[in-house]
Amino acid sequence: MCRSKLAEVLEKIIKAELIRLGWPLEKTHDLVRLHDRMVEWQSELEPLAAPACLELAQAYFTDRYPGFDLEDPDWPKLRGQLQQVEELLAAVKARLAS
Repeated sequence: MCRSKLAEVLEKIIKAELIRLGWPLEKTHDLVRLHDRMVEWQSELEPLAAPACLELAQAYFTDRYPGFDLEDPDWPKLRGQLQQVEELLAAVKARLAS
């Protein structure tokens, strides 16, 4: 569940960055698709977002619904993903303040 919520937070952060760049909001939860949009819109934050996008792409759906959450959580990996998302959030917030 933690990974699913972290993926959801990542989705919102990426959408904020894309909207800041002029991207017309698209209804999607697909982190790979949103990452591709960051590439298309030439976001300088794409390299910062890429690892978390690729690692959390399936977590949004598989951890959210019963039957897919059969693995024990990898807490060190989750902490690393949380740090990646926190760094991206700080970068986006810094751009919005200016």
